[in-house]
Amino acid sequence: MSNTATALPGQETLVASWDALARISPGARLVHSAAATAAVFPSWAPLNNAILLNGHDGDAAPSAVIELTGVYADAGVDAWALWVPSAATDLDATDYVQKVGGFRRDTTTLVMQAYLPPGLRLHDGIVRASFADASRAGDEPVPFTDLGEPEMEPGLAGWVMVHKEVAVAGAWNFLHEQDCGIYAVGTAPGWRRRGLARSLVEHVLADARLHGARTATLQSTRIAQQLTSACIFWPEAGRESA
Repeated sequence: MSNTATALPGQETLVASWDALARISPGARLVHSAAATAAVFPSWAPLNNAILLNGHDGDAAPSAVIELTGVYADAGVDAWALWVPSAATDLDATDYVQKVGGFRRDTTTLVMQAYLPPGLRLHDGIVRASFADASRAGDEPVPFTDLGEPEMEPGLAGWVMVHKEVAVAGAWNFLHEQDCGIYAVGTAPGWRRRGLARSLVEHVLADARLHGARTATLQSTRIAQQLTSACIFWPEAGRESA
């Protein structure tokens, strides 16, 4: 966390994606306050995240946590992440740590942003799918015949890599103005280390560029950073905290 950064890279894209996803998820909503923006998804646990809007204010986090704890409790959500803007640009960099009561510090994820270069390629075997199936394919193989129809929410797209009639990798993205947020990239066990996720990421970014995107943002682990660096170089970043 940092006392100098005021926003996460791609924050507007991320919040806009939550807003779009809330329209297709039962009971989901966004909550905006002076202290934070919160995505509340009772039926989609990984999307329960809140962004602290005043990361430079050391007194903002404790009061925001109290407020947000009530919001999530009212929705029946007992686990959620709090994101705090940071100036950190490397997973190994020393970062200013601000204690937030009741939260475990996460330093394994970096929010990254980069310009999309020309020359990104579309790949065979990658098709649109529902968001549920795109997320599922990152954890387990999904027969092609079981894939659901993709949602038609503007800006949102779910993707899977199909190998021998089975979806074995997945991701979804959201196009906001000229920025492409790419999320939930994963490959099912047994199909990893074959370059499938790298081809999937390149395809998603190439498609986004064809539709007007000029930058991309990603909430990246160390492995994901290495994966996407094969497609583009990520020069800007900020820490996520949970």
